[in-house]
Formats: sequence, structure tokens, C-alpha cells
Amino acid sequence: MDNYPVSAQLVGLFFQMDGKQLQDQYKNHLSDFHDWSQKPHAERWNLFPGNISERLSIDETSFSNGELYTIVSSKSAKGGKGTILATIKGTKAEDIITVLERIPLRSRNKVKEVTMDMAPNMAKAMLQQNLSMQSSKRSGVSFAA
Repeated sequence: MDNYPVSAQLVGLFFQMDGKQLQDQYKNHLSDFHDWSQKPHAERWNLFPGNISERLSIDETSFSNGELYTIVSSKSAKGGKGTILATIKGTKAEDIITVLERIPLRSRNKVKEVTMDMAPNMAKAMLQQNLSMQSSKRSGVSFAA
């Protein structure tokens, strides 16, 4: 489970054991979850500044119960390890800006392209962070910093 994208439920099914109990044991005893530096704010936001690249994407998604989250991802990682740059609860530009400001300006200045939909809050958040934006096929809008 540390090295492969497999759930505790699936491992439990394979080994004929209670997957829910395995999940609890893994979280509370085997993983470093309780020592995780982002645990105190993980429900509101997560940031992985090492995943920043020249090409980013920003979009909102609903995980469950209609809660919206903003996902900022690196297009250079092509969906693999190192793709997620930030997850932020909600879609308010101010909340997105607050989290992205934690990335050093030197790293933010390396960004050359941000792909997004036409939501004005996303554009505001990216422009506020001095992230250059070129036109994308999805938005058809061009921004320049």
C-alpha cells in the first residue's frame, strides 16, 4: 500500500481479512500519518511545493457530499507521482491565493502556463500569484503576467 495504488479494502479481500480493520491498523500503527507535517490543516489544504513545474492545471472537483475542492496539478508529471501541487477546500480565490503564497516566489516565477476553465476565481488566483498564463484549448482565454 505504500508503493502501489491499492486500497486496504482490496488487500483485505485478497488475503481474506477485514479490509476496514486493516485500513485502521495501517493508518494508526503502520503509516506515518500521525507524524505527517500537514495533518493539522489537511482537511482544508495540502501543498506539495516540490511538484511545481512550468506547466500547471487548476480545476475544481467534488469529492463527496457536494464539497468542492480546488486541485492545482503539474501537467509535466502526466498524472503520475508528483502530479498534485495543491488541494484546497473550496473555490474562493482568496483561499487559493493564501495557500499558493506558501510556495517561494522564485519557484512560482518558473511557471509559464496554467490551464484552467473560464471560472473568474481561478484566473484571479493565478494572476495574483504572478503565474504566467497562456491560452489553453479549454478556456480559449489568454492571460499574460
